[in-house]
Amino acid sequence: MRDLRIIFMGTPDFAVAGLENLVENNYTIVGVITAPDRPAGRGQKIQQSAIKKYALSQDLKVLQPTNLKSEAFLEELKSLNANLHIVVAFRMLPEVVWQMPEYGTFNLHASLLPDYRGAAPINWAIIKGEKETGVTTFFIDEKIDTGAIILQEKVAISEAENAGELHDRLMHLGSEVILKTVKLIAEGPVETVAQPKQEQLHTAYKLNRENTRINWDQPSKQVYNHIRGLSPYPVAWTLFTNGDAQEHQLKVYKATLASVEESNELGNPSVGKIKVNHDKLYVSAEDGWVRLDEVQLSGKKRMPVKDLLNGFSIQSEAKTL
Repeated sequence: MRDLRIIFMGTPDFAVAGLENLVENNYTIVGVITAPDRPAGRGQKIQQSAIKKYALSQDLKVLQPTNLKSEAFLEELKSLNANLHIVVAFRMLPEVVWQMPEYGTFNLHASLLPDYRGAAPINWAIIKGEKETGVTTFFIDEKIDTGAIILQEKVAISEAENAGELHDRLMHLGSEVILKTVKLIAEGPVETVAQPKQEQLHTAYKLNRENTRINWDQPSKQVYNHIRGLSPYPVAWTLFTNGDAQEHQLKVYKATLASVEESNELGNPSVGKIKVNHDKLYVSAEDGWVRLDEVQLSGKKRMPVKDLLNGFSIQSEAKTL
């Protein structure tokens, strides 16, 4: 058995479960590298990352470099004498960092690589209507998410699951796969599999204002997948007018495909038409209606649609933009 001295690199909640699992299984963590403290929230108070909070609670050494190539950081990293680096939801590492440890640097990625390489694999798997996804551990190389695969485990995605729910399931699965990967590395040379060269790969693009906006001019199932794939964060959104020239922004946290009965009552209008029926709010897509269940009007709190309709009157000319 190899005597492992591990440096763990990560920032958000998704990374904490893996570090926790290693600590609970008595692995030697010689350092934790995370993002610098940053202002966050409405008050813009300086916040520690989720990983930093956990690491400090366990009396682990924490490094927060602003520059991963700086001489001072690299010297401190070398002085920790680690022989394995583990990366979960962190930034791209320079070669000098990932090549440093004797047993390599592995990353946990929340997709079945090589599919959904990139920044937001959990969201895009749901947006694209995938029936399954999973997690992959792989040794880091020069490119992003392209290295040799160590372990991979699959999970089914349910029809109603949103990104937050899938995130939590993959977080726990990922922590177990990290532990299994570390055990393999501790036992000796690891058999890896090169990532297959597939033609039709999806990319998990970074989410931004443009690609989170709802396009109603597509099948209702795709609209539904888009909404649940972005809930609860960063949230799908749309603009609409309510019978006049004023534009309103609406974030949509939860939606449902309208039933046949609901659709028959609502009829077949043009794409983007907004209708209220029996205290429920609907928007028409390319081939049917989507019922909005939980929303947030600009300047208001997140709320069930019923509460929105109590204080905001939807006009008969209302439509999305």
